[in-house]
Amino acid sequence: MTVVAQLAPLSTRLREGTRAEHSQAESEGFVERLLAGRLDVAAYADLAAQQLAVYAALERASARMRHDDRGRGLVFDELTRVPAIERDLAHLYGPGWRDVVRVLPATERYVARLDAVGGDVACYAAHAYTRYLGDLSGGQVIQRMMQRHYGLTSAGLEFYDFPEIPKAKPFKDLYRERLDALDLDDTETDLAVSEAQEAFRLNRAMFVELGVAHP
Repeated sequence: MTVVAQLAPLSTRLREGTRAEHSQAESEGFVERLLAGRLDVAAYADLAAQQLAVYAALERASARMRHDDRGRGLVFDELTRVPAIERDLAHLYGPGWRDVVRVLPATERYVARLDAVGGDVACYAAHAYTRYLGDLSGGQVIQRMMQRHYGLTSAGLEFYDFPEIPKAKPFKDLYRERLDALDLDDTETDLAVSEAQEAFRLNRAMFVELGVAHP
């Protein structure tokens, strides 16, 4: 009898397939210095400005995905981040924040990638998985470090608050179930993994440029 090997679920393949890229991104010098308290509030504010550009692009893709029969199950209003980031920037920069924030070239490339591929369900799944599950996991550590080292309170750190998701683990489990139920074919699954790797590389490039700006 021939035994057909079962491929791992998409959520597992995304996690395992991005392990190296994830490690490289989170060990980038800017991130390490920021979390160690060796930078300043201005560095965090600059990061928040880049996050606004990225999440605006991701959530434009979410709006497109609501019309996709397979992808709409990955779109959760509870995950929407843009309004929270805008409130953070208003706190960090003041009411005229839109006139002073800048978007780095690496961030512009990240945004361009999201706009280019965000209508494809496999690519959207890759980028949404990379961003949102990270926010619900390591993002909480970042919030605590910003409070500890830079004196920030909930004002300025709303990006990391998910008031409609009181318990992260059950929600992350649900999200992974939705990923695994997408019914991607082998080619699409491979594309999702490679696009998630690209998402981490784009994120790391953004951190590199932030590190140059905030040595």
